[in-house]
Amino acid sequence: MLRLVQNIQTQKCGAQLLFAVNMKRIRLEKSLTQEKLAELSDLHPNYISSVERGRRNISICNIERIAHALSVSMPELLQDYPTKD
Repeated sequence: MLRLVQNIQTQKCGAQLLFAVNMKRIRLEKSLTQEKLAELSDLHPNYISSVERGRRNISICNIERIAHALSVSMPELLQDYPTKD
């Protein structure tokens, strides 16, 4: 049973990881630190860090807060950009 719980807690879906990549990319483009983004979104810096690493299954309310703090739309944080090969 413990193994099952551990597997559930460590699973990450594609949207979660895509959000994390886009959040970090946009944050860096705007020259914001994680601490500043946390302040602007009224979230804890540790939370911002764990979201950015894809370790949190973020709520829709916190997606809205982060999008507002980054001055982007919510869908932009989930936009799938083609990779350069």
